[in-house]
Amino acid sequence: MAREAARQAGGRPRPAPSRSATSYTFVALYAVLAIAFGILPALYAVYLAFTNGDGTFAGIGNFTKVLGDFRFLPAVEHVALYLVIWLLSLVVLVTFLAIVVHAIGVRWLSRTLRLIFYLPGAIAGASSVLLWLFVLDPTASPIAGLLRLFGFASFNQVIAPGHLPPIFAIIAFWTGAGGWIVIMYGALNNISADVIEAARIDGAGPVQIAWRIQLPLLRKWISYMGIMSLAAGTQLFVEPQLLSQASNAIVPNDYSLNQLAYLYAFQQNDFNAAAAISLLLLVIALALSAVFVTRGGLFERD
Repeated sequence: MAREAARQAGGRPRPAPSRSATSYTFVALYAVLAIAFGILPALYAVYLAFTNGDGTFAGIGNFTKVLGDFRFLPAVEHVALYLVIWLLSLVVLVTFLAIVVHAIGVRWLSRTLRLIFYLPGAIAGASSVLLWLFVLDPTASPIAGLLRLFGFASFNQVIAPGHLPPIFAIIAFWTGAGGWIVIMYGALNNISADVIEAARIDGAGPVQIAWRIQLPLLRKWISYMGIMSLAAGTQLFVEPQLLSQASNAIVPNDYSLNQLAYLYAFQQNDFNAAAAISLLLLVIALALSAVFVTRGGLFERD
């Protein structure tokens, strides 16, 4: 009755008090968690990065230290090459597979394929890498014949440092692509069926519809996927760390930037230099994310 009276009076109905209280409660909980586990640790990292171990101001001393470390540039190259391979394969293959699955007219087959794609992502990161330790070992792998076809006779040959960027990209794709395929599939469902039908009446085939209609309308979702995957990819740690332990240091324990920060913090007891590396990663990730946002029109209104 109150809403009806407000509507008749030309005013906007006010939300029910219970709904407002619930909304504020959820927002407050998120704000508390964001401050406790996001903002405060980030501020503490900034403090550490610009101070010495005794708390005195160090300026850019910690940054010059890590930038001058002989292990830093190789770690940057490793992570950069891995990101290029992974992001390109993710954007191209995930979008292609999502469009193909969406085009399947048989509902049960489409659901089955989405489930199959999604299942690897349900495995935790460390467990996934342990599984791949067996897959990459020609003596125990179910694809041993394929590995031998490429000339790999031992586990150490497979995980030679030069092979690691594509290997890590394959592992990341196997664990993360399925969830993005499901998300892209949902985005494709939001495209008006009338638009697709109109294109078909005008003579457009599946390839033209995908290229001229679906891909442009998926641009923001692709940009969002790129930002989230970039943020995850710069944190490369579990895969090289476990491979380093399993290979008796054939894979170096300073392969990635996160590993180098870990060594600074827990082997050299230099948390200030580790914080400097984390801030450098943050700046790089933000700069690259800005490219995805501007190119993908993430905040543009339709």
